[in-house]
Amino acid sequence: MTSIDGYEMARKGRAGAALAVSAIGSFIAGTIGVIGLTLFAVPLASMALKFGPAEYFTLMLFAMTAVASLSGKSPAKGLLATILGLMIATIGIDLQSGQARYTMDIPEFQDGVGFIVVVVGLFAVAEVFRGMENIYKGTAPQVIRISGKLWLTKEEWQRFDRADLARRHHRLHHRRAAGSRRHDCLHPVLHDREAAVQAPGRIRKGAIEGVAGPEAANNSDTAGAMVPLLTLGVPGGGATAVMLGAFIMYGIQPGPLLFQNRPDIVWGLVDSMYIGNIMLLILNLPLIGLFVRLLYIPSGILYPLIVAISVIGTYAINGSMLDLYLILLFGVVGYIFDKIDIPVAPLVLSLVLEASWSSRSGRQ
Repeated sequence: MTSIDGYEMARKGRAGAALAVSAIGSFIAGTIGVIGLTLFAVPLASMALKFGPAEYFTLMLFAMTAVASLSGKSPAKGLLATILGLMIATIGIDLQSGQARYTMDIPEFQDGVGFIVVVVGLFAVAEVFRGMENIYKGTAPQVIRISGKLWLTKEEWQRFDRADLARRHHRLHHRRAAGSRRHDCLHPVLHDREAAVQAPGRIRKGAIEGVAGPEAANNSDTAGAMVPLLTLGVPGGGATAVMLGAFIMYGIQPGPLLFQNRPDIVWGLVDSMYIGNIMLLILNLPLIGLFVRLLYIPSGILYPLIVAISVIGTYAINGSMLDLYLILLFGVVGYIFDKIDIPVAPLVLSLVLEASWSSRSGRQ
């Protein structure tokens, strides 16, 4: 949503103000979100200690079905992505029975399909395919150079304050209650309904509320997404699912016991979010011009660089050529998903949760 009003502001010569309000709104809402995480994480973790295998199984089933039904416009497409993620996750040796599942007599598949392979393919390689298509069709987005003063006018400050307060209050309250990324489908509706009250007739035409509101909501949402991940070990969306996969790769299992066994990781992560919000403000405002220069990198350099980093990083994990073929396959899958409007987040979430889900399903 930021890109709509931000683009219109840039066309009016207020790109500097749009970037400034984006940074300030993100800092304020993000800091409040981290404070909420600090206050509510420990009580939720204490409650989660009472959960047994049955409760965790039900919780993970609910998480997958909720994300599937709330990601995108079609619950059926979200459910399809969830089932596909579960199918991919079942490839390899079953840890309970020791039987090989769907390995097709390929030795590399006995360890399963790597999480990094799937993520790199679905996100990085698929994005390269989309960029190449835009170049071929001549529909690549045009970069508008920054113009105008960086700071806000008095009127813009007043409009920014009202919009920012409304969104961050709504988003933090919603996060504590829900713990899932429902804003992916509700955000446009909320944006139109709330912002129209603040800026009737200006929304989608370069209103500063259209930049401040979505940025504040998005950044406060990030801290809220960490609550179910750290306290229950259940990610609420694609980004936290990637984080959960990284934790598991390093032998760290998020959940209520993480607060007892590894408090240094939990509070170190929370502290880093405080520091990150401060650095966001310190770096973004004076270095906006430098960061935007990255947009001027020619596509002929950018996309080959993305492919090279993806290939080198994927091959370095196992030294397997099969992984390179798989990232290409998942890149095609991600590209097709984008074309037919199938969300990727349910696939990633179910891929991460399948191991814990299946292990708890066999317990009494």
